[in-house]
Amino acid sequence: MTQEIIIATGAIFGMLSVIFGAFGAHALKKTLSNDQLQSFEVGVKYQMYHAILLVVLGFNFESITSAIYWCFTIGIILFSFSIYGLVLSDAKGKKMRFLGPVTPIGGLLLVIGWLLLLVNVI
Repeated sequence: MTQEIIIATGAIFGMLSVIFGAFGAHALKKTLSNDQLQSFEVGVKYQMYHAILLVVLGFNFESITSAIYWCFTIGIILFSFSIYGLVLSDAKGKKMRFLGPVTPIGGLLLVIGWLLLLVNVI
């Protein structure tokens, strides 16, 4: 991974997090229940937290390995985007249940990314 790719990935996820957060707060506020909106916001928050982390790690390029990058990148996609899909499909009355097991796999990849980062700095 190059430094530019890591920073660009973080920037794209950060930008999308702002867009999805605004979309959830404004366009979906009337469509989603409070529980659905809170779940959607969890996806947005975790996406932003890890986007910021990728940008910071990109600027500290020596501290990131390819495995760390991929764990965070795939983890964001599986965790946050599966939550978005579950919430939006549930709001439409056609919940995509196959996404249910995807969310914890994404969460596990995020945890592994953090563990690899810890091991890398030790």
